[in-house]
Amino acid sequence: MLIDGSWLQRLKQIEQSHYFQGFVIAVIVIAALTVGAKTYPLPGWLEQGISVLDVAITLFFLVEISIRFLSSEQKKRFFHDGWNVFDTLIVVASLIPLPDSEMVVIGRLLRVLRVLRLVSIVPELRFLINALLKAIPKMGYIALLMFIIFYIFAAVGSIFFAEIDEFLWGDISISMLTLFRVATFEDWTDVMYDTMAVYPLSWIYYIVFIFLTTFIFLNMMVGVILEIMTNETRKEDHQQQEDHHTELLEQLTALQQQVAQLNRRLDQQQDTAGNTGEG
Repeated sequence: MLIDGSWLQRLKQIEQSHYFQGFVIAVIVIAALTVGAKTYPLPGWLEQGISVLDVAITLFFLVEISIRFLSSEQKKRFFHDGWNVFDTLIVVASLIPLPDSEMVVIGRLLRVLRVLRLVSIVPELRFLINALLKAIPKMGYIALLMFIIFYIFAAVGSIFFAEIDEFLWGDISISMLTLFRVATFEDWTDVMYDTMAVYPLSWIYYIVFIFLTTFIFLNMMVGVILEIMTNETRKEDHQQQEDHHTELLEQLTALQQQVAQLNRRLDQQQDTAGNTGEG
């Protein structure tokens, strides 16, 4: 289907309108509330009303994604954006009827995932998610180093503390789970006091482990995320400056062309006036 320039401009105005974006966000929030409401026992008339509202929300999402697609100047590049692909998949999957009782769970999960569309709609949330995804490779090395520390301390704990509490230190896997409990400060002092009753200096073991995992490695992860976000902010600012510079150059070029046209017209008028005077 071909769309003329006026309709394309109108669709762009609608898609870029703050009111339209705010309405889309409000609909996503309402969709999230309907998903949460279905987890409570509700009267029949209210469940039926929520079902009708859910259908209306799904149809609105279809209209919204259609407007975004039609207002795009380059239709083929629309799906080059991962967020557009995600939104389209969620909307299309929500339209598929799932009458089977076993497939109803999938339908509910898809409706829960519609809440994630809030991330794709709000630019600030997209920026945070993109920065987090770019930070994953560096965070992976930190997580690997944390795993090594967990493994070493779990092995030491299993060797020394297994006789004290078989439930917490019986093997290396359960010891790592216990250390995770210590790292999250979930009643970790009880674990420490039990071992201190046999090994009075075992508090050093816990302090060193907490210092390494909680205070160093987690702060390293936060530092990596902040570094990536800072770099992304600089790139975005630089891109905005380049776009602004390009826009100014285009405006300057247009002004130069207009001045050149005016000069040509003035020259033509002067030539015409000169020819008339000679005649």
